Amino acid sequence: MRTVVAKFGGTSLADAGQFQKIKCILEKDPSRRFIVASAPGKRFPDDIKVTDMLLGCYQHAKNGEDYEKDLNDIKNRFQDIIDALNVDFPLSNEIDIIRKHLSEEPDSQYMASRGEYLNSQILAAYLGFTFVDPAWCVCFNEDGSLDSAMTKRAMSAALRPLKNAVVAGFYGADSEGRIHTFSRGGSDVTGSLVASAIQADLYENWTDVSGLLAADPRIVDSPKSVEYLSYRELRTLSYMGASVLHTDAVLPASNLGIPINIRNTNSPDDPGTTIVRKLPEGKIKYPVVGVAGRLGMSVIQVEKVMVSDGSGFSAVMLDILRERNLPFEQCLTGIDTITLVIRSDLLETCKDELMEEIKTKLSPDYLGIKENLSMIAVVGERGTETSDANVKVLRALDEAGIEISTINQGAGKLNLLIGVPEERYRDAIRAIYASIDSSLNEAQ
Repeated sequence: MRTVVAKFGGTSLADAGQFQKIKCILEKDPSRRFIVASAPGKRFPDDIKVTDMLLGCYQHAKNGEDYEKDLNDIKNRFQDIIDALNVDFPLSNEIDIIRKHLSEEPDSQYMASRGEYLNSQILAAYLGFTFVDPAWCVCFNEDGSLDSAMTKRAMSAALRPLKNAVVAGFYGADSEGRIHTFSRGGSDVTGSLVASAIQADLYENWTDVSGLLAADPRIVDSPKSVEYLSYRELRTLSYMGASVLHTDAVLPASNLGIPINIRNTNSPDDPGTTIVRKLPEGKIKYPVVGVAGRLGMSVIQVEKVMVSDGSGFSAVMLDILRERNLPFEQCLTGIDTITLVIRSDLLETCKDELMEEIKTKLSPDYLGIKENLSMIAVVGERGTETSDANVKVLRALDEAGIEISTINQGAGKLNLLIGVPEERYRDAIRAIYASIDSSLNEAQ
């Protein structure tokens, strides 16, 4: 019998009605044996996520302010679920433990993790599954980095004896028992770690959309859905702004070639999007799988005659960034130029000092910075190998009168990266999508 790991996001676990949908999904396929759960998300657009409510409690406690009303609101959110499902769960005892923590030395990561901790226990009780606290088996180092090897061993030992289990997402603990969390959306990572530890046949990621769309539906009307794409394509789209799956969630599953299926809890019969290393026999691979982008970028351009003559100019430039712990998104080099694309928020506190240091250490012939840019990725492992795809995209931007600040296509030819002014970002996404729309239906 195959084994499936199913991770359910915050919208999938927002209220009792969503819990009932999950039970139906699991009953339909008993191979869904291991469940990873998020904290309750928004029930309606103006609602507040439970994780945000918990962090609000932490902030009040840290500031010496009263947090009882907020804590009571959190208790009521969970109590509504418990009552509607008729689940026997000692919520008051758990809230007392959180209250005691807040009264002593409140910790933000501990508080942020309690939504997953409580919701997963309630889900386990409702389903009749075993609850597994990731504090036992998702292993962090003291500096907050994940110990992947130890996690795989500990999680495998915890889960393999079990027939069914619910694992809380988003957090783990170090050797001292101190709670550490992943970045927001990190329950996706937990799901991938579980799939890797038990060598699952499939990792399902259930959310509120029927898979990955080829463009942001808030910008493009009715973009096409993507049936299959590669791990690399998904990581690129996620990093560039497609918010279906946490970027780091791909790695543990992809290392073992475990397929990832993005599904919709509210439309469980939809096939969704499947991420694979190699397409199944007879399936169509599309030249371009999607377009995504990020706002808030700046471009620093350094010009000096013959910077590529072996003088170490580029190495000094990169050392300046390294010593400031300043990451860059792209580094483009030419005979006489170095162009760096850096997130604008990272430059806010050091822009003037950085520019002065570049002047002092490199004595450039020209040094300039262009701000308020966006970066757009046209993604497809084979689509951007053809000049035709590139020409279509660039022609579309030219016809729309959109200035192009940077263009980059790496040797791997996974994507074409284009910089455009922020105020033209949405226009550029629409123009690019329109130019590649036909290629989404062209088989390779």
